[in-house]
Amino acid sequence: MNRRRLGRSRVEVTALAFGASGIGNLYTEVGEEEAYEAVRAAWQRGIRSFDTAPHYGLGLAERRLGAALREHPRDEFTVSTKVGRRLEPSHAGGDDLAHGFAVPATHRRVWDFSADGVRRTLEGSLERLGLDRVDTVYLHDPDDHAEQAFREGYPALERLRAEGVVGAIGAGMNQTAMLTRFVRDTDVDVVLCAGRHTLLDHSALTDLLPAALEHGTSVVVGGAFNSGLLADPRPGATYDYAPAPAGLLDRALRLKEAAERHGSTLRAAALAYCAAHPAVASVLVGARSAAEVHDCADQFAAPVPTALWRELRATGLLPPEEELP
Repeated sequence: MNRRRLGRSRVEVTALAFGASGIGNLYTEVGEEEAYEAVRAAWQRGIRSFDTAPHYGLGLAERRLGAALREHPRDEFTVSTKVGRRLEPSHAGGDDLAHGFAVPATHRRVWDFSADGVRRTLEGSLERLGLDRVDTVYLHDPDDHAEQAFREGYPALERLRAEGVVGAIGAGMNQTAMLTRFVRDTDVDVVLCAGRHTLLDHSALTDLLPAALEHGTSVVVGGAFNSGLLADPRPGATYDYAPAPAGLLDRALRLKEAAERHGSTLRAAALAYCAAHPAVASVLVGARSAAEVHDCADQFAAPVPTALWRELRATGLLPPEEELP
């Protein structure tokens, strides 16, 4: 699933990728069949890149994704997973909703960016996925573990890449400063930036995206809808997994009104904005059902009028044109 970049004559394309947190029971339960159908719909729509993590449903997302992809030739898709949260068995009982997932608390997460932790976490992921290799591994949210992540975790990933256990290495975070440090100070292939390159948050334009272009590092953009506000702006909508402040809700509503006035939708504009920058290789969208997958694919493929971008820049809802691709 590819699209041309908006408002330019360039022929580069940006891919749509499937995020598996939803089929790991993010916030609400998803049945086995519904999870399978979500992955199946992604395949039907031409999506060939799939992202997951042990964190998502305490391994449930990895197990479901691996099972759904097993019917397809391995060389026809790519899978990324993450390290840094090692899973250990737990007998505490209860559920995992405190961490956002509607699953039994059969395991507990242990922050571990050590070399041994990285290898053990990846081994667990490969077992759950039913694969002998993954294409990309990210250091997952090392915000409060920077020293260990750079000193131990990153070199461990370099060794795994050299051994051919993984194809590409990187880091995935909800901030740009440390991702920019990874781009500038290490040999990462790719970074996953969640929620910081959207219609409501332009912070990646300041440091991360220029650095990625300079160093030839690919950027995967996640959180295109800022956890919901840009999908359906209304009272009670969430922004970065918390109730949206009134000012941001008002701005999202203005974006929606402008998009609809130009014959587009806010969802289409949100995805197109993420895909437009030349450093962006793919846009990662989470989906928990076939219907959500089809909607995202439709919105991603829909053309967004150049006149809309002109209006958003003129009204200050987007940065000036010279700061955008």
